[in-house]
Amino acid sequence: MANTDTTAPPPDDVARQRVRDAADAIYRTESRRIFATLVRLLGDFDLAEEALHDAFGAALVQWPAQGLPANPRAWLVSAGRFKAIDGLRRQARFETWDEGIDSVADTAVAWDAHDPDAEALEDDRLRLVFTCCHPALPPDAQVALTLREVCGLATEAIAAAFLVPAPTIAQRIVRAKAKIREARIPYQVPAVAELPARLDAVLRVVYLVFNEGYAASSGATLTRPDLSGEAIRLMRLLVDLLPEPEAIGLLALMLLHESRRAARSTADGEMVLLEEQDRGQWNAELIAEGGAMVERALSSRRFGPYTLQAAIAAVHAEAATPGATDWAQIAGLYDVLLRAEPSPVVALNRAVAVAMRDGPATGVVLIDELLARGELADYHLAHAARADVCRRLGRTAEARAAYERALALAQQAPERQFLLRRLAALPAEDSS
Repeated sequence: MANTDTTAPPPDDVARQRVRDAADAIYRTESRRIFATLVRLLGDFDLAEEALHDAFGAALVQWPAQGLPANPRAWLVSAGRFKAIDGLRRQARFETWDEGIDSVADTAVAWDAHDPDAEALEDDRLRLVFTCCHPALPPDAQVALTLREVCGLATEAIAAAFLVPAPTIAQRIVRAKAKIREARIPYQVPAVAELPARLDAVLRVVYLVFNEGYAASSGATLTRPDLSGEAIRLMRLLVDLLPEPEAIGLLALMLLHESRRAARSTADGEMVLLEEQDRGQWNAELIAEGGAMVERALSSRRFGPYTLQAAIAAVHAEAATPGATDWAQIAGLYDVLLRAEPSPVVALNRAVAVAMRDGPATGVVLIDELLARGELADYHLAHAARADVCRRLGRTAEARAAYERALALAQQAPERQFLLRRLAALPAEDSS
């Protein structure tokens, strides 16, 4: 008797699903790289974005039937470029662009003919970063545009990182794209002579990209390894291209923070504080590499805020146990950092370090002074820091109120879970 069991899918369906799963994985890991190349080939952000989605749409139709191509990225770039050109030619108002379109097509064919990974310093995403960080754009627009177009962050996530409304970020991005188009800003890495003047904006952008990956502003996971990994890759390229002390210092900072990633959360995704982390899980190779870069940047005597932050991270990395942490050195480094980069967040971090060095009673005074200024009123970590020092002082009611305020402001699920655990662990009454 023939087998009539139809619960298992036919082999062809299984193969097609595997191809669809592969396409989804390629989109997650490669879409922004493909987008950057399409921007170079098509010369327009919005056109490249549309071409990217058209290419993946074509892949979902063709790949399940034809199989995964040998070079999926090249296939997607070619598909996107051809679909964009066909679309332009179908529109009468773009007929005068035919000659330029033919030139773009020639460029894309040349790109397909070799391995795109071979050109390290001519990486398309690095070109896109410099385009997005062009000095003709306002600094806030540079960062927003890079986070959106290079890294693919949603407008809402960028807004959360900036602590501003999402419509404000959307307007910045639209205006920045229009400026690039109207001013004909080139899609290229600047000449070596121009790089130093352009470096500060790029470092700031890459730093924010790393921060969003290392400590996601919202969502179900504590980190986004794709973003932090991308930031580190871009910084390695940049240091190769321009080994300035602050570029080296920023790469060191990223590596030292990245070294702790595995210990920052449990297998269930719950957040683990620095003093509670299993230091055996820290990546010794990244710590060694980052520490050597800190020394290299400091020895130049031309370092700045990124190198100072890296030096602080290096002091943490050198401590075999939480009790061995040199809080006096960390507080001293924060003193220098606060003079170099006076900001309320740096001042908050200094206050926490002083609380560890001199005791929570000193720390709570500093934190209260910062909160009284109003700049950190909606910053959940400021209220979490106050809650912690109040908890250590036995001021339970104040700790509870501060934890509840931090919880109301926090958007990231692991942080919210941590704050809820801290709230639940508080005693019923003050011990003071």
